[in-house]
Amino acid sequence: MKKIKLLPMILCICMITAFLCPTAYASSAPELNGKNIVLADLNTGRVIYSRGADTVVAPASLTKIMTVLLAVEAIERGEHSLDEIVVAKEDCRTGLDDESSSANIVVGEQLTYRDLLYASMIHSASDACNVLASLLGGSISGFVDQMNQRAKELGCEVTHFEDPNGLSNSNQTTAYEMFLITQEAISHDYFMVVCNIADVTIPATNASGEREYHNSNSLISSQSYYGGNRYLYPGAAGVKTGYTRAAGYCLISTAEREGLHFLAVVMGCDGWLNAGIEDYMNFEDTIKLYDWAFSDFSYRNVIETGKPVYELDVALAQDHAKAVLYPQQGLRLLLPRDTTEDDIELAFNIPDTQLTAPIRAGEILGEASVSVNGEVYGTVNLVTREAVDLARTEYMRRQIVTFFSNDWVIGVTLVILLLIAIYITLQIRYRKARQKYLEERREAELRRRRRQQEMEEKRRAGWDL
Repeated sequence: MKKIKLLPMILCICMITAFLCPTAYASSAPELNGKNIVLADLNTGRVIYSRGADTVVAPASLTKIMTVLLAVEAIERGEHSLDEIVVAKEDCRTGLDDESSSANIVVGEQLTYRDLLYASMIHSASDACNVLASLLGGSISGFVDQMNQRAKELGCEVTHFEDPNGLSNSNQTTAYEMFLITQEAISHDYFMVVCNIADVTIPATNASGEREYHNSNSLISSQSYYGGNRYLYPGAAGVKTGYTRAAGYCLISTAEREGLHFLAVVMGCDGWLNAGIEDYMNFEDTIKLYDWAFSDFSYRNVIETGKPVYELDVALAQDHAKAVLYPQQGLRLLLPRDTTEDDIELAFNIPDTQLTAPIRAGEILGEASVSVNGEVYGTVNLVTREAVDLARTEYMRRQIVTFFSNDWVIGVTLVILLLIAIYITLQIRYRKARQKYLEERREAELRRRRRQQEMEEKRRAGWDL
């Protein structure tokens, strides 16, 4: 592989489709309290900061992200509708105790599918999750199997759920895998609608009056019990809070500003119940991460599709033309603002095979990868923009040479030459024999004429013949 420094003239390549493992940028992140953290650029899916991202931890109520994701997907498949009436079964209180977050749903209560989604995400009602699970999976355990299967489909390797609400201490995940799950969840429009509602009133049912709920996410709700207006954050949207003594205070959220769009997973933080402090560090850490990301990062075009980056020799090319390679896509990266051009490196991966004309326009002939401070950010294909035509004269010459270099052609040629030599030899022998024959005929004719002449002379002389 050949490497060169990325020059200013080859600035610009669009988004990478590849998704890379969690890592940290060179730009210094703020001091944080959380033990397990992922900050990702949602525009590209790239993790720009992580800490303890692969450590196995309890997800607490972040579990409900998966529950509501499956519920929203069931709507999209046409299996259920928002106005569908759902009746709470005997298992609606499974796993709950007096301290569990609950909508106080009772057996036989009738709620709409929509209101169960609201209660699950906005109020973090564990009983509402049970009702949805029983409906969607036929039983809570059947739904949990669906949750674990969906987690595997999303690339999760250690995530395992034991319930639909996060109350069980046997639930396990990592900050990175919660990022994978949430990234999928927020790609569904209605999921984002639900998790971004600050305040909601659920209408009265056959067993309860109206229920008024305020989102526990203080980034978007001024009436959250985690600090009121204190943690409101401009541009924040969704997603979910969580807390158990095993998990600590957790928060998954997104924030968008001036074209920058981030998702933060913050887990294992301190707060009132586990550390006796009035600050909720899941919100404190999240705000620090967003402030840092918005101030220290910006998008930069690092390769553009309109400028050539490599040339290749082409055998049999008309006028000795070369194959000029261009990036098939542009690459736009989110980088620390202090990144210089010397920090960016372009590497080429070009096959060693000899190219032979003709070559079509748009043909992929290699790859280029981009690294920043030694970290590979992704690769793009290198393609031709213009066709390379075949040189006819050179082609014919090469074809003739190639043809006569084949063993069977050489053998046939030798046989033909041998036959020609035999033919010439026979022709020479034939001509010699014919010449000898003609000479003998001439001599015989001369002898005959002489004898006739002698006899004629004798007759004239009066010989009695």
